[in-house]
Amino acid sequence: MQTLLIALLSGLGFIVAYHTYGRWLGGKIFKLTASNLCPSEKLTDGVDYVPTSKGVVFGHHFASIAGTGPIVGPAIGIMWGWLPALLWVVLGSIFIGAVHDFGALVVSLRNNGQTVGDVAGRLLNRRVRLLFLLILFMALTIVLAIFGLVIAAVFRQYPAAIVPCTIQIPIAVFIGYWLHRRGSSLLLPSIIALVLMYVTVIYGDTGMLHAINTTMAAWSSWTWVVLLLLYSYVASVLPVWSLLQPRDYINSLQLISVLGLLVVGLIVAAFAGGAPLLDGTRPTLEMAAPMVNWNPAGAPLIFPFLFITIACGAISGFHCLVSSGTSSKQLKHEPDARFVGYGGMLTEGFLAVLVILACAAGIGLGLTKADGSVLVGHEAWLTKYSVWSASLGPLVGAFVDGSSNFLKALGIPGAIAVAMMGVFVASFAGTTLDSACRLQRYVIQELATTITPREGGLDLFGWLRGKHGATLAAIFFAGLIAAAPPAGQAWSFANAGKGGLLLWPLFGATNQLLGGLSFLVIAFYLWRRGIAVWFVVLPMIFMLIIPMWAMIWQVFIGGADTPSWLSQGKLLLVSIAMITLVLEVWMVIEAIKLFPRAKGILEDNAIEPVKV
Repeated sequence: MQTLLIALLSGLGFIVAYHTYGRWLGGKIFKLTASNLCPSEKLTDGVDYVPTSKGVVFGHHFASIAGTGPIVGPAIGIMWGWLPALLWVVLGSIFIGAVHDFGALVVSLRNNGQTVGDVAGRLLNRRVRLLFLLILFMALTIVLAIFGLVIAAVFRQYPAAIVPCTIQIPIAVFIGYWLHRRGSSLLLPSIIALVLMYVTVIYGDTGMLHAINTTMAAWSSWTWVVLLLLYSYVASVLPVWSLLQPRDYINSLQLISVLGLLVVGLIVAAFAGGAPLLDGTRPTLEMAAPMVNWNPAGAPLIFPFLFITIACGAISGFHCLVSSGTSSKQLKHEPDARFVGYGGMLTEGFLAVLVILACAAGIGLGLTKADGSVLVGHEAWLTKYSVWSASLGPLVGAFVDGSSNFLKALGIPGAIAVAMMGVFVASFAGTTLDSACRLQRYVIQELATTITPREGGLDLFGWLRGKHGATLAAIFFAGLIAAAPPAGQAWSFANAGKGGLLLWPLFGATNQLLGGLSFLVIAFYLWRRGIAVWFVVLPMIFMLIIPMWAMIWQVFIGGADTPSWLSQGKLLLVSIAMITLVLEVWMVIEAIKLFPRAKGILEDNAIEPVKV
């Protein structure tokens, strides 16, 4: 019952937070009003700026921000115990992550849908704009380089997910055309899409489809990376309504319905036990992971590393890019921002809670060994968590095993339960990949404008201001990094595509640093308008110090089981980390110098809301 109680209280806490703290932010702080014209209406172009109902935007937003972050992060973080992970997810989501996502969305809405990096140029100065855009470029390059490999790893572990995930693309195109051309209600196309997707999950690994899945699962990582980057290019340059938006929306329907099934399965397991074992008994649902474990074998320090390991489930800097890069260009009414920005992050927080419970308790419902015997309880948990590991495959496997046990408690056959969770993970990663490519396109276009303004001078980078040139540059840089072999290995087609792993250790710290810098922009927006900033400044300071501390520890200090990057001769990681730290310190210094002089003084060329 403890596991069920945690899930119910966490869900209740998120609902209460949405209707209290979230309402206060939207009404008293940001003063959202339907009388303000949104960028989607003001700058409609049918490609990026498209007025869209809040349900569809929520689907796009949630599917894009979630990715594998709220799965992998909590799956690693429970090594320090389920209680620290749970507290950080619940409190972080409510008071830091949701405020961050909501604030970035509102600031972008009030600035013609521009990204936080672009807005920083007016709120602070042009130097800060360039620094911010460079940090965004590095962070998104890592995402694009690594997520193709993540999807390939999921498909290799769970081949039954390949056909269902592939078929989502034509379903999305059909739904996008239906909604855009006919302007019909969401209900019927949503039902059709959801039914079709579940049919593909149930029958997508039968007969000839099984042979297709098996063949595609054997493809090299490089093959998958190239195909996925090409897909991302197409998704980035097409009108948002034709593929990106409907795919995210139908994915969100499937993902949220799976979350619902997991909750129902958890309830059944709490009262009746898990699926029957070989002897017919049903194992008891209880926490198999320790409540607190200050020093897991091989793990770094819980403080600060818990707060950069569990990112997306509590706060993630990547979310500011989705809020200000795509979602702000689609919202039709300003008050919808609370539902999308604040509500989307709380939904992700609840997902992270379920991940913690699946990895801490769900695994204990039964784990089948190679010899056919079944382990339960703490013994089952130890097979996944005996020593610290930050590798993606086993940790995704821990979540899939634990969550599929919840589904099997409902009587869902094991093969279908595993396929459902494999599609769940791969779909999240896919939506993050194509959204990240579009976001990187915006960043490159803004960088090109900053480096070589349109007015006068030699325009060497003018081609990067176009959507095709910027998108090609985005996938080129990501592919270049992905093509590199893993550390210490010679290049070959067998290991090409894994180069993103070289930079993966940087992702946690750079991602959280981006959150702190986004808070900085939000704070300046409010400060210049004479609005209270204490609720932004406190998490901003926390999110600037924690990732800096973690990065310095990784570069210079290290531990007995985790030597520093400098001592290991990882010069690429050291170089990028040091550049990132210099950019952060530079931005903070610029902000500190300007802060006393900015109170109540609107920025130059401030964009004021247009009334309907």
